[in-house]
Amino acid sequence: MNKHKKSLSGIYAITDPELMHSNFVSLAEQAIKGGINILQYRNKSATPEQQEQEAAMLVSLCHNNNVIFIINDNVELAIKVNADGVHLGQKDTDIKQARKQLGKNKIIGISCNNQLKLAQAAQQQGADYIAFGRFFNSQTKPSAPQAELTLLSDAKDVIDIPIVAIGGITLETAPQLLNKDIAMLAIIQGIFGQDDVLQAAQKFNEIFNATNTPKASV
Repeated sequence: MNKHKKSLSGIYAITDPELMHSNFVSLAEQAIKGGINILQYRNKSATPEQQEQEAAMLVSLCHNNNVIFIINDNVELAIKVNADGVHLGQKDTDIKQARKQLGKNKIIGISCNNQLKLAQAAQQQGADYIAFGRFFNSQTKPSAPQAELTLLSDAKDVIDIPIVAIGGITLETAPQLLNKDIAMLAIIQGIFGQDDVLQAAQKFNEIFNATNTPKASV
């Protein structure tokens, strides 16, 4: 198995052009120094040329720091810059088609909103991880369907691949999700919308590590 697939856990930061402007690389570097394990490149407002330029810089930065680099929605761009994989929405490229294009060693994640059935279907079709959310009020996607915390408990019974939670996650709400024993927290505003990106990433990483530290047997 690809070594990256074994390490699908931790803080999963997602870029946002409105928060990062032209500072994609420098702010991503700060987040990486803060301990994120996965970076997803998402910039739907950019031209294809700008996307390729930014993705190429970010993939180099990530790989030099052993961080997994994922491209949002764009399979062709992921292939072009040799990203570690793609994240797909329900209306994007079909999982099986993406797998055919990317090969068996690349990561494919898929958004399943608040629906367990979508997650089960994604797992059956060969996804490497699934994402649920939004769990809290999201500034990035305020109209996204609301997901309940009970969904994570239900999913653990039928989903064997890593689970990501997304949507309005803050330092205060993160423990509620991590207590459900999920693999990753996907964060946009909570990291890249902060004055100190490095410190924000560090704090999320500390919460993740504290919650996921094996408890000593008594």
